[in-house]
Amino acid sequence: MNQINGIDAAVVHAKRVAPVTAWDLLLAASVPEPNQSDLGRVRSVFEKASGEAGEWEAVLRLADEHGTASLLHQNLSGMGEVVPATVVESLRRQYERNVYKSLLLARELIRILNSLDALGIEAIPYKGVVLSEAYYGDMALRQGGDIDLFVRPQEVRRVKNAVRELGYIERVPIPQDAEKNYIASGYEYSFDSSAGRGLLEVQWALQPRFYAVDFDMDGLFKRAVEVTVAGRRVKTPSAEDLLLVLSVHAAKHVWGRLIWLCDIVQIVKREKLNWDWVQSRARGFGIERMLHLTLLLANRLLGMKIPLAIEPVVLADRAAQEFADEVASNLARGVSYDVENISYFRLMMRLRERRADRWRFVTRLTFTPGPGEWEAVRLAKVLFPLYRVVRLGRLVSRLAHG
Repeated sequence: MNQINGIDAAVVHAKRVAPVTAWDLLLAASVPEPNQSDLGRVRSVFEKASGEAGEWEAVLRLADEHGTASLLHQNLSGMGEVVPATVVESLRRQYERNVYKSLLLARELIRILNSLDALGIEAIPYKGVVLSEAYYGDMALRQGGDIDLFVRPQEVRRVKNAVRELGYIERVPIPQDAEKNYIASGYEYSFDSSAGRGLLEVQWALQPRFYAVDFDMDGLFKRAVEVTVAGRRVKTPSAEDLLLVLSVHAAKHVWGRLIWLCDIVQIVKREKLNWDWVQSRARGFGIERMLHLTLLLANRLLGMKIPLAIEPVVLADRAAQEFADEVASNLARGVSYDVENISYFRLMMRLRERRADRWRFVTRLTFTPGPGEWEAVRLAKVLFPLYRVVRLGRLVSRLAHG
């Protein structure tokens, strides 16, 4: 497979499709930090567009769905001769709204971290404004969503109490007698506040336990690095850890948003990564295929050059190559996945390269109860082991009706 630099991948794809589609335009204009040559290629792709109003509306809708509207604003604002003024103006307004949202998120993040620091609680923000500031150089180049914080499992209850004092309310309260079980099997609490719904996510694991990716969270805390956000020094995962974290996160959501691949592009472009360490860790966690797929998709959709240090291994992964074709095709067609459907769980199994991990996924999925089981049946604490039976029964019922 030939590597394609810059925006060339999107240009080649556009030449093969007549007429140019809204998806082609989105890919062309979503490359982070384009140089003058890249922008020239973007202009070339947009000159091939039909220019119909419906097409531009589709581009704007896709940019919003994929979190790349701010990147489009950056890349298209000087192309008035090939992009309608109404489109440029719409992107400008959206970018300005995102500036305000990013400032709000930065303010809330600092307020939360200050409160936790005062209590001696270590928290590591990632994604959101932290990732945007550290890897894009502008906290508003990613669409503002929420605040993601990693905390240690033993600090979860203290963190909950601390953010409650700041006005945050749990979206889905967990019964007190089930909280210990939830911390062992789950991975996050989501909080609302007067500033927005689902504004804060406090996470003590990378994913729910049933996904069977037992990430080294203690090591992530030890390897954390400092970056500056809105003038404040904060800790965030090292570039190598962040690459793995974001690859697993994107895989969980079947790479459904283009901005997640833009993040990968920025990390690979800006950091001199220790690829031997990355590959060794990915192999140890059983997430090599997820990593390879993420790199392949970043290459195919955004033209990111796969680093030479890992390229032979990635290109030799035939299963990842085939999967990348499937995912890229589904992204272009706007295919979405129902995370409650059995077909989604089959897909998650296909992403694991080791039979042992697939088996752990199946057994944990089958026998790990969660909020759904606790809401369906309220059992006394002494009977909590029976929730596994409740879980199995609910899964059998879902299969029967699926």
